[in-house]
Amino acid sequence: MDLRYSEADQEFRARARAWLTANVPVEPRPSHGLASAQFDRDWQRKLFDHGWAGVAWPVEYGGLGLSGLQQVIWYEELARAHAPHHINTMYVAMMHAGPTLIARGTEEQKSFHLPRILSGDAIWCQGFSEPNAGSDLAALKTRGVIDGDDIVVTGAKMWTTDAQHADYQELLVRTDPDSERHKGLTWLICDMKLPGIDIKPIRTMLQDEHVNMVFYDEVRIPLKNAVGAVNQGWSSALATLAFERGLGFIGDQLELYERVCRAIDLARTVRLEDGRLAIDDDGIAQRLASIKAETIAIRSMTLADIAETDRTGLPGPKGSMMKLMVTQTHKALSEIVGEVLGWDFLEFNGDRSAHPWTYDYLWSWVFSISGGTSEIQRENVADRILQLPRAR
Repeated sequence: MDLRYSEADQEFRARARAWLTANVPVEPRPSHGLASAQFDRDWQRKLFDHGWAGVAWPVEYGGLGLSGLQQVIWYEELARAHAPHHINTMYVAMMHAGPTLIARGTEEQKSFHLPRILSGDAIWCQGFSEPNAGSDLAALKTRGVIDGDDIVVTGAKMWTTDAQHADYQELLVRTDPDSERHKGLTWLICDMKLPGIDIKPIRTMLQDEHVNMVFYDEVRIPLKNAVGAVNQGWSSALATLAFERGLGFIGDQLELYERVCRAIDLARTVRLEDGRLAIDDDGIAQRLASIKAETIAIRSMTLADIAETDRTGLPGPKGSMMKLMVTQTHKALSEIVGEVLGWDFLEFNGDRSAHPWTYDYLWSWVFSISGGTSEIQRENVADRILQLPRAR
């Protein structure tokens, strides 16, 4: 992989930086509710209208058709400008539902859904985890019964992010009643306005209702909404998980470096109880330096993963290693900031813009679960990268 930036890459970065400088929203994103979803739709629409949506998505579906490296450059400039990125209600649509459709969807599915995602007209959520099938996704029980041209879905999903705002859902169900584990599953595009869907918000320690329980009572979904073959949904689900754990966290991966730099600036201004600046404490300074080095390594891994995706069309298993590293680094940085500010900073009223460091600390614990727990990521690394023998 050639890590040098071409003239086209440098010109793209300059244009992106100039546009973001002039167009990043001045007002903070609302923390909760419909207002936050509308903010995200409006920002996505602005990106689309000005030609910045879907940097590496195919041109025929509304994207720019540029390289994966230019996608990285775009996210670097988003982080530099402190602009909204896709860790919001557009996240599922942009970072793994859309890419899964590009990789595995029919022409009809891509032509209909991808432009609506890029324009901000369609928010998506993920219907994978269940009450007894979270980390063990292959144990899911939500069933889909084929009835004529429909699949009739009954069951429940949980931890469904932004389901109350979503237009569509990537939904994994068991369509072969005699199947077990990874066999007999189907990946469906579910219209969240269909009769029989009931959404119940779950309030979290972030003082929001970001996640939900979703119940399905004989919801009729057209068979043509299957992504990949019926009963072969595990393959499509693996593609989704690969995007989620690899490219799905690219914004957070690259934003980590900016966050570390802000933490270092914070340590240069805040005094500890003994009167010293936090940066003059050798332990704090060394840990911040180590975390900064980790973020540089994560960026290198991101570039390698992007190169592999450009070659193959799908991220590789190294996404699990990246997800694990980002989670650990995020949490370690938040703990240092807690020491610098004093643990009273954990007083939180739910307003992210007023308490950004507190929000980041609380989110670091969510991050160790969302997108697959750290334990699952270690299992994936051991199995698919190191090829260690499985425990008996």
